[in-house]
Amino acid sequence: MSPIQCSLSVPTQSKTPQFDLKTYWTTLTQEINQKLDQAVPIEYPDKIYEAMRYSVLAKGAKRAPPVMCVAACELFGGNRLAAFPTACALEMVHAASLIHDDLPCMDDDPSRRGQPSNHKIYGVDMAILAGDALFPLGFRHIVSHTPSDLVPEPQLLCVIAEIARAVGSTGMAAGQFLDLEGGPNSVEFVQEKKFGEMGECSAVCGGLLAGATDDEIQRLRRYGRAVGVLYQVVDDILEAKMMKSKVDEEKKEKKGKSYVAVYGVEKAIEVAEELRAKAKKELDGFEKYGDSVVPLYSFVDYAADRGFSFGESS
Repeated sequence: MSPIQCSLSVPTQSKTPQFDLKTYWTTLTQEINQKLDQAVPIEYPDKIYEAMRYSVLAKGAKRAPPVMCVAACELFGGNRLAAFPTACALEMVHAASLIHDDLPCMDDDPSRRGQPSNHKIYGVDMAILAGDALFPLGFRHIVSHTPSDLVPEPQLLCVIAEIARAVGSTGMAAGQFLDLEGGPNSVEFVQEKKFGEMGECSAVCGGLLAGATDDEIQRLRRYGRAVGVLYQVVDDILEAKMMKSKVDEEKKEKKGKSYVAVYGVEKAIEVAEELRAKAKKELDGFEKYGDSVVPLYSFVDYAADRGFSFGESS
């Protein structure tokens, strides 16, 4: 898959040219996968838990939300052990949103991460229940597993409130509503809500766990939102370039509102360049933290360029 060519000068890339994002990401993913396996055991009623695990433990998942949460926490000197419960919760919430987005009454997607969508395996009724169950399980996991000696209760409450905001009626749910009902002019709002909210929430939660200041949280908010939308815009660009027939293109345009579907590939590439620059500009405000900010810079470049694949380690 060839990288998107963005005409941006990125002076921050030279700060730590030796940083290996793939190793950092895959190592964290292995830890997160183990903790997710423990967090969603098979209990009664078995079938609901099987459906939950099918999506949460999907092998094709890159674990971008939890990895970003941990990286943001470590930026401010936080212990990753403090971040893991929230990181797992973010993946549960993310999986739940994907289960519901794929339903026939929503985006009507038959596959997810290279395998059949949840409702194709377990049925629409069980998929709805699995998603419904994953949302509260995520909140419960944060409360019951976050070490109280590492994260004060007021900070934990802020984390819970942040996730609730991101997935609620003014967040991801609003994006899905307008994806179904809104006109072409709603594309920016749809993209920010459906995809930007998860990135924003992930970065902000990491900062909250580590006790970042209000100004730093606002920087993380803008950064995470830009990266979340950037990732999806590049996905849409790459998919559009791979399409081989107009039939496929028509199907894609009917499925939802993207910059590619509404404005075309060239405009989408411009948007991607703008988002990349915006995300890095926010990170420039964390210069005093030195190399700790490098993973967050690297996420921006990965979202834009897809410089490596995870293969079997994802």
